[in-house]
Amino acid sequence: MKIAINIPIVGKEEISVVTSILRNGALTSSANQGGKHVQAFEKSITSFVKSKYAIAVNSGTAALQSALYALDIKKGDEVLVPSFTFVATANAIVSTGAKPIFVDILKENYTIDPDDLQKKITKKTRAIIPVHLYGNVANIEKLSEIVKKYNLPIIEDSAQSLGSTYKGKHTGTFFEMGCYSMYPAKVMTSGEGGFVVTNNKKLRDKLLMIRNHGMINGYDTRIFGLNLRLPEINAAIATIQIKKLPNFLKSRKKNAELLSKLISDLKIKLPHQRKNENVNWYLYTIATKNRDKLLKKLNKKGIGAASYYPIPVHKTSFYKLKTKLPITVWAASHVVSLPIHPKVTQKNIEFIAKTMRDIL
Repeated sequence: MKIAINIPIVGKEEISVVTSILRNGALTSSANQGGKHVQAFEKSITSFVKSKYAIAVNSGTAALQSALYALDIKKGDEVLVPSFTFVATANAIVSTGAKPIFVDILKENYTIDPDDLQKKITKKTRAIIPVHLYGNVANIEKLSEIVKKYNLPIIEDSAQSLGSTYKGKHTGTFFEMGCYSMYPAKVMTSGEGGFVVTNNKKLRDKLLMIRNHGMINGYDTRIFGLNLRLPEINAAIATIQIKKLPNFLKSRKKNAELLSKLISDLKIKLPHQRKNENVNWYLYTIATKNRDKLLKKLNKKGIGAASYYPIPVHKTSFYKLKTKLPITVWAASHVVSLPIHPKVTQKNIEFIAKTMRDIL
């Protein structure tokens, strides 16, 4: 028995639309508004997350980059960001010439610590990027207070939290912009892809140019931009996937609840939802001091458990910073994520639980 940590779930509809586009030959579009399928996908996103605008791009990293470019982040600027995240969050900042300033996380749900964040705001701070890690929602109230006090824009890294809400409102829609990923391991996929949501028309218009070499009508570059366009094939796949997303999320929730019930008495830190929070259960993440032993034995049994992330960004070879982030360092050596995606069956969940009981 092999149970993957996450797998893309595609069916006949996705295969059919890809074949149709290949036969038609309109694989991409350099038009300001994007191609037919890009526009249809953007419309479906705004409907799902309840934002005014959505701008499709070719990866979650491109979404973060374009959002930073839209805010004119540049060399000499500082952007506050957690170190306990995938490296793309920090790399997007570096790509603008700005400096990422790493902030510690909260032990309760692995999202950015507002108190440590506030301590690290300087005259050079130009933006904040909280990460809704594992689908958990960052502390919106405290972040809102900081925004009011310091008048700083926030880009929400919602790459892992599509479908997560707080007080009924979707992550990515609380502040200036929200950035999402549609990598194959995410809750829905387009192969590769991402998008930015915003309620600000000026930012939306700027983002449309940024993803297309800074152009509006072609060869009339007005601002800095790159080729960050989402191909039509990927957009068409995503449009079908978002229709399936509610059922994907229901399956994840069902599996998460069953697993929690079966392992609730073990001496481990279980994931939980805070009051008014509805997470998408992208990654079911526990914490235990016996992480490495548990991970090795689970993998040996064919259970695709994984550690996200064993090396915090500030400790990677590229960054090599001595910043003191005690909870980040603790999390990096204690967390392990377990499979609960829609392809995981009740029998699989029972097997995972039994195996964990045997080990622990």
